[in-house]
Amino acid sequence: MDINKHIEHTLLNPSTTERQIIDLCNDAEKFKFHAVCVSSCYVSLAQQLLAESAVKIVSVVGFPLGSMSTEAKVFEAKNAIKDGADEIDMVINIGLLRSKNYVAVFKDLSDVKLAIGDVPLKVILEISDLSKNEIVKACEICVDAKVDFIKTSTGFSKSGATLTAVKIIKKIVKDKARIKASGGIKDLETAIKYIEAGADRIGTSSGVAMMTGKTVKA
Repeated sequence: MDINKHIEHTLLNPSTTERQIIDLCNDAEKFKFHAVCVSSCYVSLAQQLLAESAVKIVSVVGFPLGSMSTEAKVFEAKNAIKDGADEIDMVINIGLLRSKNYVAVFKDLSDVKLAIGDVPLKVILEISDLSKNEIVKACEICVDAKVDFIKTSTGFSKSGATLTAVKIIKKIVKDKARIKASGGIKDLETAIKYIEAGADRIGTSSGVAMMTGKTVKA
């Protein structure tokens, strides 16, 4: 298994420096990762660094809370694409989902998807904040909104991805959306388990460690 082709090499800390983004992109190119995942303010820098590379650029939108207005998410997504983003990872509005305002959740997702067209849209559920039933309902709305991927977590909440959640998501979406597991995936063995459970992509800041066999501190 070419695990590197599944990895989105990620750095989303608010204190991330330009130097760290340069290192991130250099590592992604060195290890031939699928993509880097960066905050929208760093998309243009990543684009400059990876212009001649096969490595894709993923930008997060409405991150990490998801509670911004739909209009703000649309603007951020379109601006990130203008700056060079190839894919968009957008946080679902968790509060509206838990309020059972499913029409508003659907509109939030579908408006962003409509605005970005063929650019892949991944919707982050933040599974640690949701019950099983809420995860199921979120997946159903995502399928109705024709999003491209469902992503487990931001990595900034109580916990990250779980194999159980990935299996639940896979059971609901089947082949109607793909899955990105992220949050707390720090070693090669764990990453392979997520892919075997149904994940197509792995969002991690530990991609280099996975490739080199070095241990990552928790």
